[in-house]
Amino acid sequence: MTGDRSSVRTAPRLRSREGEGGAGPSVADRARAELARGRRLLYDGSVDDARECLLWAASRLATDDPEQAEAARLSAADAAWAAGDLTACLRTLDGADTAGSDRLEAMGMPAAPSPVGDADRPPRPPADHSPRRGWARDAFVRDYIDGMRALLARQPERAAEPLRRVQDPVRTGDRPERLLRAASAALLLGDVRAARAAGARALAAARSADSAAFEARALEYLAYGELRAGRHAQARAHAEEGVRAALSAGHRNTAASHHAMLALAASIEGDTGEVEEHARAALTMARRHGLAQVATLAEWAVARADVARGRPLDAADRLGPLVGPGPRRGHFAVWMLAVPCFVEAAVLAGHPREARTSVTDLARWAAFGADPHAAAQLARCRALLAPDDRADALYLRALALHDETGGDFERARTELLYGRWLRRRRRLREARSRLGAALVGFERCGARAWADQARGELRANGAASRTRVDGGLSCLTPQQLRIARHVAEGATNREVAQRLAVSTRTVDYHLRNVFAALGVRSRLELARMVDQEVR
Repeated sequence: MTGDRSSVRTAPRLRSREGEGGAGPSVADRARAELARGRRLLYDGSVDDARECLLWAASRLATDDPEQAEAARLSAADAAWAAGDLTACLRTLDGADTAGSDRLEAMGMPAAPSPVGDADRPPRPPADHSPRRGWARDAFVRDYIDGMRALLARQPERAAEPLRRVQDPVRTGDRPERLLRAASAALLLGDVRAARAAGARALAAARSADSAAFEARALEYLAYGELRAGRHAQARAHAEEGVRAALSAGHRNTAASHHAMLALAASIEGDTGEVEEHARAALTMARRHGLAQVATLAEWAVARADVARGRPLDAADRLGPLVGPGPRRGHFAVWMLAVPCFVEAAVLAGHPREARTSVTDLARWAAFGADPHAAAQLARCRALLAPDDRADALYLRALALHDETGGDFERARTELLYGRWLRRRRRLREARSRLGAALVGFERCGARAWADQARGELRANGAASRTRVDGGLSCLTPQQLRIARHVAEGATNREVAQRLAVSTRTVDYHLRNVFAALGVRSRLELARMVDQEVR
């Protein structure tokens, strides 16, 4: 395993240093070195190896430097989260994890005893439901682990109060690492507005400190928060910046997370090539470094693009293992977000029975309240599976819930599915209204492939579909328009690729299509057309 290889590599190095002159570094110094190494691996290496290093450092620093030991264990929990290891995450937060003892023995040193005794005890709260977090001395950290521990142990009623205290501006101050914890707590509670506020403050603090690493992570929370809120264009802008900041800091794992979010944004816009490019970048690093959360988001993006292209069977095949029970299920914190897409794909592919268990899971997730869109999506999923005498009311219920939470894209998807259902029951006038609303919603948020689906349904319904008659830049896809504007400003293809976090080949491809769509033959002609339309 990767952890064993890491132990084998480390032991000779430390022993050789101990043997030089008979006086090597102290245990505390070696622990601090492992702490630094673990943090590097967390953002640019195997997260399993990172967790092992961090837990070892925490066990050796507990007496000499409790503040650093606390930071090490908290980072180890982050590594377990990134790996999608729920049990390890719980045990690490609870202080029950003794991972790293093999590394200690390989170094010729005794392992520190577990702070809670039995290392094999299942990761469940004690009888009083309060996690054993004696390793955490800081009140802010105690509240954070109490809230996280309660959520992961499926005790949400005990999570809200400590996680809200984590978001207290007085306690977070201007320290970017605490502001990022506050953003995480807000997302876990489904408070997207608070998450965006904390992320924005973290970004400002990171830039003030000139820290590309913290900047990349703050942009990650901002991008994810915007995606959760249904604002994919804003999410894209943050993620494009985030890729550049992450690579500048040498944090390839963070860059992979941003690529996954760019793939999700592109799956809404319907740009298949861009989805595949960003998903490939995310999955390559996710598989290499064990990033389960990144992998789940990237796979979801590819599946959603398949649904947009009218390939529901491919989407269902891809998502089925991620949302179903078993060892291939996606990351424990995000697989539920992909369930509505899977249910839609399975029903459209003619396999509704496969989706029913997932709807039961989605109902539990919606009841938890951490996703503002889940209740409307649940009603839509139930409508897809319901008999005719119940489906109508469920679609209307879903639309009413969309009105409460907002989000053009999700509402337009419900309108499209409802309109399709009405058309197939020959309720053509009602279908036309719903499909027209879907088309407007998709066009408003730049979801071109989805808008094409709505037009196709309108044609099948006998209505004249809306067409663009204004010409010019409005005929371009969102990505083509971004590239055209950058080129018009004088950017080279390579500079455009860096700004948009794509390859130069992708820019070349889109630019050729822009020239063909607009009837221009040079960058100068393109610049003139952009300038005229802006005026």
